[in-house]
Amino acid sequence: MTTYAVEISANMERAEQSIQAARQLAAGGYDDFAASRAYYAVFYAASALLLHEGLELSKHSAVIASIHQRFVKTSKLDKEQGRMLNWLFELRSVGDYGGAAHVSAQEAGRAIDAAEEFLKTVRSLLI
Repeated sequence: MTTYAVEISANMERAEQSIQAARQLAAGGYDDFAASRAYYAVFYAASALLLHEGLELSKHSAVIASIHQRFVKTSKLDKEQGRMLNWLFELRSVGDYGGAAHVSAQEAGRAIDAAEEFLKTVRSLLI
């Protein structure tokens, strides 16, 4: 395995674990943290996808911008997944730094569903 192959695999494993954690957190009523984990699942999967293209990025804004440039604008990912990526990033900010604002149970559930769909698509692109 190349260094990137190992990193891609590690990122996808983190993505899968983050989805599992998000589900458990949501089931326990920890919606802020569930939304954050759902976002991180997508971030790790997006990072794996970019590594697959030979691009190693760590800043969240750079990963998001590169996904839009290389995958959404080229229709490898649909526009809705691009919008969900942006929404998850914003929702994660509410969950992690929202102060008096909180993520609702409905939003956390939608975040987990969106993250699962994103991971499914990334898996198909990595084959």
